[in-house]
Amino acid sequence: RALSMKEIMYNQNSILIAAVLFALLLIAVEVGYRLGLRNQPAVDEESRSHVNAFQASLLGVLALLLGFTFSLALQRFDSRSQAVVDESNAIGTTYLRSQLLPVSMQAEVQGLLRSYLDVRVQESTVTLSDLAGRQALLDQAGQYQNSLWHYAVLAAQEDKSPVTSGLFIQALNAMIDSFGSRNAALDRHVPEVVLFLLFAVFLLTWGIVGYAAGAAGHRPSKVAYLMLVLVVLLVFIIIDLDRPRRGLIEVDHRSLTTLQTAIDSGNYGDTLSTP
Repeated sequence: RALSMKEIMYNQNSILIAAVLFALLLIAVEVGYRLGLRNQPAVDEESRSHVNAFQASLLGVLALLLGFTFSLALQRFDSRSQAVVDESNAIGTTYLRSQLLPVSMQAEVQGLLRSYLDVRVQESTVTLSDLAGRQALLDQAGQYQNSLWHYAVLAAQEDKSPVTSGLFIQALNAMIDSFGSRNAALDRHVPEVVLFLLFAVFLLTWGIVGYAAGAAGHRPSKVAYLMLVLVVLLVFIIIDLDRPRRGLIEVDHRSLTTLQTAIDSGNYGDTLSTP
């Protein structure tokens, strides 16, 4: 499947998005404050109570949306992290079980697996916005999978004991499945419509906060601005979690690089027993 990236915000820097949101919220507070100040003479106590009740309701909705979106981003981050570990384990198991193949095939299959692992490690360093570079590495990985499957078929045809070749085929299947699962996890992120809804609620909420303060005849409190900063920080974390290969929070790929080092050392099969 060809890669695509149609979202507007996904390719934008998370710090830039947070900075723009911060500026927009400050503008919303100021606009709300000026409107409230202008309407202050016409706002009686009952109207103020309605505005305050609406403000409290919006803050509740905001907290709910923030919690939901943060949970969504964190779950996807955890899924990506686990997918890396699963793929590393699957490649390692396949490499170990390659020792069960006929001797004439072992060196070639293990060489293919080493090259396949190198490609997967290299793909881990490519940003998701580099569609062409990532697609080229995915295609290369697919070619290695086809070559490995070719040897699996040959082993099944030549092996008098289908159990041993079956163990390798089972591990190879798991490795190919983990490849697909990891790529799917990378392509899943918080839907952009959720972020736009979140930002709209932010702007409306802080506009009402400013309006309530203006209607009461004073500037918004420092606590309101502190909450604004905290909300923007939370949004930054949500967006940063949702960009697995950019920003401050990135998925850890050490399980793949550790496996690569162990296999390149030449004694991976000697220091570990087959599963």
